[in-house]
Amino acid sequence: MASAPSASGEDSLIARYFRPIATDPGAFNLDDDAAALKPSGDDIVVTTDAIVEGVHFLPDDPPDTIARKALRVNLSDLAAKGAVPAGFVLTLALRNAEESWLKAFADGLGEDARQFGCPLLGGDTVSTPGPLMISITAFGRVPAGRMVHRSGAKPGDRVLVTGTIGDAALGLAVLRGGKIHAAANEVAARDLLISRYRVPQPRTALAEIVREFASAAMDVSDGLAGDLGKLCAVSGVSAAIDLDSIPLSDAARDLVSRDIVGIETLVAGGDDYEILCTVADDRTEAFSLAARRAGVALSSIGMVVAGNAGPKFLDKQGREIALKRLSYSHF
Repeated sequence: MASAPSASGEDSLIARYFRPIATDPGAFNLDDDAAALKPSGDDIVVTTDAIVEGVHFLPDDPPDTIARKALRVNLSDLAAKGAVPAGFVLTLALRNAEESWLKAFADGLGEDARQFGCPLLGGDTVSTPGPLMISITAFGRVPAGRMVHRSGAKPGDRVLVTGTIGDAALGLAVLRGGKIHAAANEVAARDLLISRYRVPQPRTALAEIVREFASAAMDVSDGLAGDLGKLCAVSGVSAAIDLDSIPLSDAARDLVSRDIVGIETLVAGGDDYEILCTVADDRTEAFSLAARRAGVALSSIGMVVAGNAGPKFLDKQGREIALKRLSYSHF
């Protein structure tokens, strides 16, 4: 009697670490070549982001935080589109299959999948001689025709942003050492900034509220200044932003007040994963109230104005400040 074929190393890896977190029926226990999302009458919103060792995370970052970041940057995109998570597929490129690393990675990924209601549906694992890379494609649901686009901002709309800006860029700087690490002399401040870099907080609680109120929206991934420019360009408008109204954490504000960093570092640094949106002026109060009820901090930072020029950033006296850098760029 012929013996059953033995499982490949890849199959064993999948069975041990990822099958336990692929609990959605449409994942078919990760035994098939594809997954299935059941139709519900909603539109399916699809987004994909990859994170690469040395670019989006550091080689010695804890594996559970790497997993959480990989999923959460995609959840942030879904929230900005007004979509509720439906599931995700994972591509994992590894130099080696180190069991302790994979267990911690899978545990972190599984916890976030459960927390955000976004189950693993399938994916692929491959070997690579290069840097570690994790790519996730996430799927969300939104009522037909209701996805919030970058286009749609109109003159007179308010410009709003969730959370605080610049913490992730500072967290990376802390991890790299140098003057910011030395200047952030309180352990709690350093820990907060590092956490904001390693583990973003996707504003999924705001997804349906953004869908209800926003005329345009996107998540802040490459830097507030540059991403606002992208939104304005697609909408065919400009904006006037009050730099003093941009929300900063206490740690970031302290570093700015001591001239350790400038505001440009914070608005161009990237990795914030907050929601940037525009809302009609007469609906802003109701939007802000709904955000507070959802437990999400929200700040009004300026107005959409007519024109095709890039957004203007103004100081306390209303004078325009020229920013030399607007965002992070891969190329």
